[in-house]
Amino acid sequence: MPEVTEIPEPPDVPAIAAVVAEVSASVESVVVGAGRSLRLTMAALLAGGHVLLEDVPGLGKTLLASSLAQSLGLDFRRLQCTPDLLPADVTGSYLYDPTSREFAFRPGPIFTGLLLADEINRTPPKTQSALLEAMQERQVTIEGTTMRLARPFHVLATANPVEYEGTYPLPEAQLDRFLLRLDIGYPAADEEAEVLRRRLARRREETSLSPVIDAGEFTALQAGIETVDVDPDVVRYCVDLASATRSHPAVEVGASPRGALALVLVGRALAVLDGRSFVLPEDVKECAVPALAHRLTLRPETWTTGVTGVEVVTELLGKVAGPATGRLRANRS
Repeated sequence: MPEVTEIPEPPDVPAIAAVVAEVSASVESVVVGAGRSLRLTMAALLAGGHVLLEDVPGLGKTLLASSLAQSLGLDFRRLQCTPDLLPADVTGSYLYDPTSREFAFRPGPIFTGLLLADEINRTPPKTQSALLEAMQERQVTIEGTTMRLARPFHVLATANPVEYEGTYPLPEAQLDRFLLRLDIGYPAADEEAEVLRRRLARRREETSLSPVIDAGEFTALQAGIETVDVDPDVVRYCVDLASATRSHPAVEVGASPRGALALVLVGRALAVLDGRSFVLPEDVKECAVPALAHRLTLRPETWTTGVTGVEVVTELLGKVAGPATGRLRANRS
C-alpha cells in the first residue's frame, strides 16, 4: 500500500462530523447493535490509535473491522493469529529469488492501512512483539533494515476473554500500545432479529460496502482533529484521573502518562463527533474506562475479591472532581 504523501487541507469540525456520520451510517448498514463500540472505535482511529476488541466470538468484531476499512477506503488485511505464527509471518521476510539470484523482500500483512490481528492472544509473545514497533513507531525493522509503514496505519486486534487454554495473555507493554480496549456485548433481542433479517435479505454471507472517503481524505480528517482546543482544566482532569489509578489500593501499577494522553486524544475526537471544537469533561468520562482499565496492573489479592480494572476506573470517575461543564461552554460562547 503506498504511503499517503499529499494530505488534503484539513476540514473544519462540522465537515469532519458530517463525514464521520456518513461513514458510521455506512458501517451500521451491515453491523447491527454496535453503536457505542463503533463510535469509540471511530474516535480512536481519528485520534491515530489502535483498538483491542475483547469479547466472545460471534459478536461481529471482524465484520466491524472490515466494514470500517471498506468505508474509510483503507487497504485491509486479516492476520489469523495461531500458536505456530512466526514474526516473519507478520512483518514479511527476505526470500531468495532463483531467477535473479538475489534476496528479495516479500512484505507481510502489516504493510496495509488497517490490520485485523484476529485472536491476538493465541499467538506466542515473540510474535506478538512483532507488532510493538509497528504500533508505536509506524515502522518495522527486518534484518537490520528499517522500513516505514504506510499512513494511515491502524491495528484492530481481537481477543477472547473467556477461553484461556492455549492462549498467551498480552503483556502490559503490548496492552499499553492500544489506545482503547472495547467490548461489543450481546445485542438486544430486536437487534439480533435484525441481524437475521438482513442476512436472509441479502441471500449471501459476504457483505460489501462502497468507500465513503479514501485514505488521503481520512488522513486529512485526522489532521483536523489536531485543531480541537483542550482547556487547561480538562488537561489537569485527565492527569488527575490517571494519577488516581496509581494510588488506588487495588492497583499495583497504575496508568502511565500515556494513559492521560489517551484521554486527551480520544476526548478531542469525541468532541468532533458531537460537532464541538473543544473538549468537555463528559468526553473524557466517556472514554475513561476503555482508555485506562487495560493499563492497570491489579494486586494479586484482587483475584479473590473479583475487583477489575473497569470497576477501579468507574469508582475513580465518581471520586475525582472535574471542571465545571457550564464554565467551559461559557468560555466558548
